[in-house]
Amino acid sequence: MTGLAQAGPASFLGVSRSLTGRPWLDRLDAAAHREALTIAQVHGLRDSLARVIAGRGVTVADVPLFLEPTLRDLMPDPSTLRDMDAAVDRLARAIKGREKVAIFGDYDVDGATSAALLSLFLRAYGVETRIRIPDRIVDGYGPNAGIIRELAGERATLIVTVDCGITSFEALAEARRIGVDVVVLDHHLAGDTLPDAAAVVNPNRQDDLSGLGRLAACGVVFMALVALARRIREHGLAASLAPDLMGMLDIVALGTVADVVPLTGLNRAFVRQGLKIMRRRERPGLAALMDAAGLKEPAEAYHLGFLLGPRINAGGRIGNAELGAQLLTTDDPAEAGRIAAELDRLNRERQTLEQMTLLQAEDMAPSDDRSGERPVVVVGSADWHPGVVGLVASRLKDRFQRPAVAIAWDPETGLGTGSARSLPGVDLGRAVKAAVAEGLLVKGGGHAMAAGLTVRQDSLDALRDFLDARLGADIAQAREGRGLLVDAALTAGGLNIELVTEIARAGPFGQGNPEPLFALPAHVITEVMPVGTAHLRFRCRAADGSTAGGIAFRAQGQPLGEALEARRGKSAHLLGSLSTDRWGGREKVDLRLVDLADPA
Repeated sequence: MTGLAQAGPASFLGVSRSLTGRPWLDRLDAAAHREALTIAQVHGLRDSLARVIAGRGVTVADVPLFLEPTLRDLMPDPSTLRDMDAAVDRLARAIKGREKVAIFGDYDVDGATSAALLSLFLRAYGVETRIRIPDRIVDGYGPNAGIIRELAGERATLIVTVDCGITSFEALAEARRIGVDVVVLDHHLAGDTLPDAAAVVNPNRQDDLSGLGRLAACGVVFMALVALARRIREHGLAASLAPDLMGMLDIVALGTVADVVPLTGLNRAFVRQGLKIMRRRERPGLAALMDAAGLKEPAEAYHLGFLLGPRINAGGRIGNAELGAQLLTTDDPAEAGRIAAELDRLNRERQTLEQMTLLQAEDMAPSDDRSGERPVVVVGSADWHPGVVGLVASRLKDRFQRPAVAIAWDPETGLGTGSARSLPGVDLGRAVKAAVAEGLLVKGGGHAMAAGLTVRQDSLDALRDFLDARLGADIAQAREGRGLLVDAALTAGGLNIELVTEIARAGPFGQGNPEPLFALPAHVITEVMPVGTAHLRFRCRAADGSTAGGIAFRAQGQPLGEALEARRGKSAHLLGSLSTDRWGGREKVDLRLVDLADPA
């Protein structure tokens, strides 16, 4: 194979087009190569770890802070957030006056974790809290006037919206009319006008200069609790009642990973510290959820995103949306076990529903998308459950490498509830906000990578044209640079627990701090066998005779799986990330295969 002729990253192992159609690119340019050498020498690190660190833009001077991120070093004064002091004043008054506080959260993991954090903190001071999570189908997204009156009728004198509220103008106007204060703690993109509230804390409001716009809502709530704890101390309230804020970072970590915000800077510190706490299994709800998910090994960011998060989300998608917050706030192990079991059951039901919907969506996409020429994939059906359209949009985005919108239509109203997922570098949230302003959507909002929307069926064609026109150039640029960035080359003999442990020092990995990809050059694929649900397990052998195993998730019947099976007994370049397989009480390293290529 020949290398890429264009300027930019050099090809890795000369792979200009893999067996799944993607170029492999060296994550490190010439300057980063030099930085990696210096990092390895100055800090005494393995070359592979030094390459991973340098490939994430870390300089030799910043390596210690990168390897040991702490809140002490990375967390700014919470008062740098606009309106934070006003929010804290109102919350402190509620604590002092023993007011009843209603907490209204979104129906996803970020909403559940945000609501749980605030409730646990207030309850420690004897404040009665009421967590209200809306039903996705009955209530829709965010608070409405009816829910505001409902909470006021339950004697709530303060309502705090978490992970929502920034676009809830009518609901908050109703709260003002009936004399109930509202504090908004949100992170979604804000428009020119803010809702009428006692305080609106949102790092993504246009006049906020904190630079914290990448926080999940649970991160914003945690910042508010740090500020509130400080204010309580200043007011001389019962310091002995103060909850352990550092002990709450397990909840912050879960919401941060599940909301797919960048795991850089403060977010990475939240998750790094939160995982340490979660591994102690001291919170009954999370311990029960890990047991229900079959997670026996120490929790990693991967488990939060793919095992725990989906189970909490399942309640908001197809069941009782308040189950997640209930699980995270209970201190009764028996109750935690019951809730976790129900969330696990709902998650299995959700998986079946998602798979059926995805098959229909994939069949629909080519014809509904004019032979794949349009920049944005848009599909919908009146037979789909609104709770799984976000997952379907995500799968379509991965398959077609374009932003995708999946819509569940209500035939009685002619309205569709949709979710959209995007590619890095394509700001979908702003496009959805612009579509609302143009009158093409009934409502909508979100952030760069994900958005939710409500659309009239007779506006769909105009919406598609609008998204194609607004995002087409960005999508073309994003797709042009969609090569796989490779961190280093290894051999089967080098895949050991010590290496995985060393590489993990650069984690946790996720959005913004991508899982490192390692190439195994010219290894013979000796075995391929199906396991589980459409997975393929394989073994490979290096030229020196050393061997290693790996797994290709959901690859059977897909281009990656077909290419892997066709090369049994042959040599191939393998590309994947590293994981530890602890099955059967033994530890061994797996290569999680993401691509392969024929040697030149």
